[in-house]
Amino acid sequence: MTQQNRLTSGGRIDRSKPLTFTYNGKQYQGFQGDTLASAMLANGINVVARSFKYSRPRGIVACGAEEPNAVLQLGATEATQVPNVRATQQELFDGLVSASTNGWPSVDTDVMGLMGKVGGNMMPPGFYYKTFMFPQSMWHTYESVIRKAAGLGRAPREGDPDRYDSINQHCDVMIVGAGPAGLAAALTAARGGARVIIADEQNEFGGSLLNGKETLDGKPAAEWVRAVVEELGTYEDVLMLPRSTVNGYHDHNFLTIHERCTDHLADIAPVNQVRQRMHRVRAKWVVLATGAHERPLVYANNDVPGCMVSGAVSAYINRYGVVPGNELVVMTTNDYGYQAALDWADAGRKVVAIVDTREAAVGDRTEAARKRGLNIISGSAVIEVQGSKRVTGVSVAAISASGSKVIGSVTKLKADTVASSGGWSPVIHLSCHTGSRPVWNEEIVGFLPGETVQKQLTAGGINGQYETAAALREGFDAGQKALVEVGLAAAEVVLPQAQMLKVAAPMSLFHVPHLKPTSQAPKQFVDYQTDVTAAGIEIACREGFEAIEHVKRYTAMGFGTDQGKLGNINGMAVAAKALNQSIPETGTTVFRPNYTPIAFGAIAGSHSGALFEPKRFTAMHKWHVEHGAEFEDVGQWKRPWYFPKAGETMQQTLNRECLAVRNSIGILDASTLGKIDIQGKDAREFLGRVYTNAWAKLAVGKCRYGLMCGEDGMVFDDGVTACLGENHFVMTTTTGGAAHVYEWLEIYHQTEWPELEVYFNTVTDHWSTATITGPNSRKLLAELTDYDVSNENFKYMDWKQITVAGVPARVFRISFTGELSFEINVQANYGMHVWEKLHEAGEKYGLTPYGTETMHILRAEKGFIIAGQDTDGSVHPYDLGMGWCVSNQKPFSYIGKRGMNRSDCTRENRKQMVGLKTKDPKQVIPEGSQAVLDPKAPVPMPLEGHVTSSYWSENLGHSIAMGFIKGGLDKMGETVYYPQADGTVIEAEICSPIFFDPKGERQNV
Repeated sequence: MTQQNRLTSGGRIDRSKPLTFTYNGKQYQGFQGDTLASAMLANGINVVARSFKYSRPRGIVACGAEEPNAVLQLGATEATQVPNVRATQQELFDGLVSASTNGWPSVDTDVMGLMGKVGGNMMPPGFYYKTFMFPQSMWHTYESVIRKAAGLGRAPREGDPDRYDSINQHCDVMIVGAGPAGLAAALTAARGGARVIIADEQNEFGGSLLNGKETLDGKPAAEWVRAVVEELGTYEDVLMLPRSTVNGYHDHNFLTIHERCTDHLADIAPVNQVRQRMHRVRAKWVVLATGAHERPLVYANNDVPGCMVSGAVSAYINRYGVVPGNELVVMTTNDYGYQAALDWADAGRKVVAIVDTREAAVGDRTEAARKRGLNIISGSAVIEVQGSKRVTGVSVAAISASGSKVIGSVTKLKADTVASSGGWSPVIHLSCHTGSRPVWNEEIVGFLPGETVQKQLTAGGINGQYETAAALREGFDAGQKALVEVGLAAAEVVLPQAQMLKVAAPMSLFHVPHLKPTSQAPKQFVDYQTDVTAAGIEIACREGFEAIEHVKRYTAMGFGTDQGKLGNINGMAVAAKALNQSIPETGTTVFRPNYTPIAFGAIAGSHSGALFEPKRFTAMHKWHVEHGAEFEDVGQWKRPWYFPKAGETMQQTLNRECLAVRNSIGILDASTLGKIDIQGKDAREFLGRVYTNAWAKLAVGKCRYGLMCGEDGMVFDDGVTACLGENHFVMTTTTGGAAHVYEWLEIYHQTEWPELEVYFNTVTDHWSTATITGPNSRKLLAELTDYDVSNENFKYMDWKQITVAGVPARVFRISFTGELSFEINVQANYGMHVWEKLHEAGEKYGLTPYGTETMHILRAEKGFIIAGQDTDGSVHPYDLGMGWCVSNQKPFSYIGKRGMNRSDCTRENRKQMVGLKTKDPKQVIPEGSQAVLDPKAPVPMPLEGHVTSSYWSENLGHSIAMGFIKGGLDKMGETVYYPQADGTVIEAEICSPIFFDPKGERQNV
């Protein structure tokens, strides 16, 4: 297999290790060290994609994360399909299978390409908004057609065979980018004793030093890179992460790093290895050494395959030993573009011309080109490219000093490659993630990072320092400053001597003029990936879109997977010119995470399959299984739902369990209730702020029920909190709300009241809880403890530290059933032991295990709410008839007080919690049923409320329900109706929600 564009020597590839890969069903060959892009160019592959809107042929433009066109589908099998992988970032491995993401029947011969040629002018910006509005009956047809035409790669239809994970990291200094600035910063910080993490998205460190022939201390720069990497590897506190993209920079110096661990090895990760890993890093200081992207110029037909940025041409020649063509024309606004011509000539290929848009430029690179006898055409530009699937020639003409118009005749030159350089755009994306706004710098013709509140430093290309010597110095300075800021001494580092080249000032030019007006000239592409042209941006501005963010959204500029890395600055310049204003006045769009796209698998990490929502089991789970429990999932826990006996229906089981509790004794595994240990001298004050009722005077040994509300005053959780010591409490929450409540407490402590000395620990898993409830519960407990559990010594809402079945226990006398109850909490390892002892001793009383459904019935008989079932985020304590649980006398307002006093919350006729008794006692109203006053009213009927809880009560011999009715507390005894889907209507009487033991005598005996 011939690699027609491969040099016989040079580059960082290993020619002794050939690799075979497939592109669109055809086999090709590359070498170890190639990227997929370099191997494709080596094999003379010109067309790698079709453009998004016009289906124009597209080729490789760049060599890194900024590449807009070479976005391919990878995967040898259906399960290993990976969409939208940049060929410039995918390392070649043997057997790699790739395909273009669009083009039918093939990317080389695409039927849709005809539409781009014939109907290109019929698809201006916003055409989809205007074209597909009418008729409405065709919307579904439009949608199906657009969906088929849009998009790039496709997601796999089978499960992912690979594993992903995540890791939390902490460091003193986080360095983003391992070019000359980043390596200098890392070496300095490491020698100073700092904990350092350095990450770079390339497969090896070195950055721009790997793409050229530069020397340091008179030796190839790669030797200095190798020495630094080797030294960094000797430090225990230095973590080097190649193939790792810092995809997000968040507040408080929190960064996320996407590491591609095995993408370079095979389709599927080797056994016991993860494919990708997400690092979540907390850094004391961050050094951004992210470099810069070279901008292409905007000129007619600049998307024809063979049009590239000049830096990429040099990188492919010097790093990969690939010359992507035979005859080169360079167009540049600066000295750096000359390097591509010099490297091209060194590779033995023809440099047709260097077209410099400046009238005269004197610098070391320009002088080197003159000495080599290269053809330099000054004060001119490539105004148009000829060719379809490959460049065949260019049109060159003189332009004005301002670059605004063509002033000379057109000369046509034969060429197959065009390398353009419009200057460099510092990679400021990450610096903007935390809200910093970039600042335009006319001297470098680019945006620089703006002011930030983060502990952040910048060095090198991101600051517009493109010469190696300056980048090294800034990296060293950043490393030293970081050391001082983290409290370490400065380090001794001798920087290598870099070549000091004279550089002439660049020209501020973005959009190359044409003989024809922009709207009539051949298409001049600004954003290659979304087919945004200069003409399209001008149209958007004429149609009234003046804010750059509006221009972006109307044209789709920067919407692609490349986030406009190459095109956004050019697009802003075109918009600025159309609006007759400067680039700083026009501003820039906002950069957001992710810097580059990352796989969903990496975001999810190991939280997939069985680990997506882990199953949690109580210590007594084995017993429940052995005794035939049916389970339900509550907050990840497997909770016994009910315990059926042979031949019983669910309702029969519930009836039996309810009767056992009311008549003798039942036992419930309540281990899953959330438990949060709260300590600190300000614990009481904190509780008073998060609960609606008062806590300042709760005595040690006592318990209290509390409601927790959001800022809007709406109830979101409830529970009993016990005072274990003067500054020590244990809070219980609902099973499903435990995590949310814990997070809520931490959020308020950390963000609103950090001055309070209070600490939280979730201890749900530490304790097993067996609740015995019913008239005989005291007798049973007395048999297993030496403690006096009489009513006089152990009152309702007390807790005691006693021994139960020989095990130290916290026993709470609280009740969710309205019966005499004891909640026995023991260290989780003893849960099964105590549970079995209770059953042994309770056999004589007919001790009956019951589950969550019976618990729901028993509490509904007493009118007790379940947060999340009887509340839905729209009810406050007064709606529930629980104003008794709200204290407005506390010195510090509780969360939700102001929300509760909003006019909407105090208006009349709010929905209020009531009880409901059906006129037919045997009818059970389905939960969720809507209440109406007139069942014969026309649809849509005026709704009065709804049912939240509804059951058959065997204890009462009739159905019971709880629900909300507008102004319900003033409508006792009135009738409401509940129409059903089958046309029937259930009639119910509004009553008190307390159906059983209204005075609460049974729980107080």
